[in-house]
Amino acid sequence: MLRQRHLIGCAVITVVALTFSLSASDDISLADAELEFQLGSLLLQESRYEEALVAFKRASQSSDAALVSLARQGKIRAELAIAEFSTAQIDAAALLRDEPSSITAQTLYADSLWASGLFDEAEAVYVSALERDPKSSRARYGWAKSLATKNRLHEALNEALAASVASPLDPDIYHDIGQIYERLNRFPEAADAYENYVNSLPHKEQNDRAIWSLGQVEFLRAFDGKTPLQVESKPELRHTVSFRLRNGKIVIPVRLNGRRQEMVLDTGAEKNVISEVTASRLGIRPITYTLSAGVGEVGLRGLQLGRLDSFQIGSLKVNHVPVLIKSPGLTGIPSREPDSFSPLALGLSVTIDYQKHSITMGYKLEEEASDFSLPMRVQRLAMVRGLLNESHPAYFVVDTGGEVISISQSTAGILNMRPSRHIPLKVYGVSGWDREAFLLPGIDLRFQDIHYQNFPVVVLNLRVPSILLGFDLGGIVGYKFLASYRVTMDLVKSELRLKSY
Repeated sequence: MLRQRHLIGCAVITVVALTFSLSASDDISLADAELEFQLGSLLLQESRYEEALVAFKRASQSSDAALVSLARQGKIRAELAIAEFSTAQIDAAALLRDEPSSITAQTLYADSLWASGLFDEAEAVYVSALERDPKSSRARYGWAKSLATKNRLHEALNEALAASVASPLDPDIYHDIGQIYERLNRFPEAADAYENYVNSLPHKEQNDRAIWSLGQVEFLRAFDGKTPLQVESKPELRHTVSFRLRNGKIVIPVRLNGRRQEMVLDTGAEKNVISEVTASRLGIRPITYTLSAGVGEVGLRGLQLGRLDSFQIGSLKVNHVPVLIKSPGLTGIPSREPDSFSPLALGLSVTIDYQKHSITMGYKLEEEASDFSLPMRVQRLAMVRGLLNESHPAYFVVDTGGEVISISQSTAGILNMRPSRHIPLKVYGVSGWDREAFLLPGIDLRFQDIHYQNFPVVVLNLRVPSILLGFDLGGIVGYKFLASYRVTMDLVKSELRLKSY
């Protein structure tokens, strides 16, 4: 049992001096280890994760087994918070090996698998932990996250709400409840959940996560009195429109607030997107700011959120549509940033016929025979699981706005391949140029029975979008993968179905 100690004053100068003096030696007394653990816990609550990590490392050098276990748990939580996903997975696996009967160790290991983009493996561990301890809020929360990625949103909501009752001070749970409500188009409840999230954070006035979440609350409250994503047609109807291809991108005429516009079909975007020029032309005022990230050296972008009164494509008309405004726009790129939309962001499944140049959208699509059916998860973005070099699973974003098959730098690092020569590429994405991009030949890549042997992939820096998403992105599949098939992205069945031409 830890002896109770109190940090007097909590002055920054005192904390820094104490940490420095303790770090001068590799030996640590039990009293100092306890103090370091309490310091790490305080820093973790204050979102000072790197400092917390140092304190937990020191505390883990104690001779007290109970204290060491708690310090290791704190260290893993800090690593997850600063997106050291692979390190957290290694440490969590070691903790579980040492404490196989610990539910906390089990759920932390599941959290680390999830953060590494190993959703299937994480789900299995969450379910196992929940079977062993039905009262575990973290196991129930993990199961809720997994259900949500399979579009089983009502089940996910029930599980997440139960987890919040069991652990009312866990901010992560409230945040995911907000995301589920948002996907259900229940914006008032989503705003309430995000406010609960903010209120559960310490020092919320100075907490960046709290500030951005309050912006999201403001945005959701701006829909009060309106039905978000209100489809005027009958829910059972399906809507087919023609498109043309431009440099591998699907371009479709639409009407925004009644005015004609061309947009790119981009299933790799979480929201519908317009430029600041389009927003100005349509008289759309920004409501608040948000964070976005994608391929490119800019990394995180502070963009604006607004609302379209109406979005019309063919016979489909949707009212009160959330929209991301790319303001300020990027400079120094070869072409203007396009306006884009995703049927998935509207809550609709979609079939893309690259041969007939048509897309069909609807809440529920007709059953059609397919050559390949891949399970699809939606964790803000729609993804399918691939296997690299027969041993490394990873999830790939299904991106009609992209061109090639790519993998992340972290995935390439796991493969540990040594190409005979470095082939740099000049690639730009939604966050500008990726000057670190290069071509990696000789990859073996499988999506179930779809097999690419000795295949070259583009390696991209996806570190910043991975941080924003909270998990390691494996890669992206774009036009060169999709265009060989009639593609169906089915939200109801959580499937990517591919029919060969």
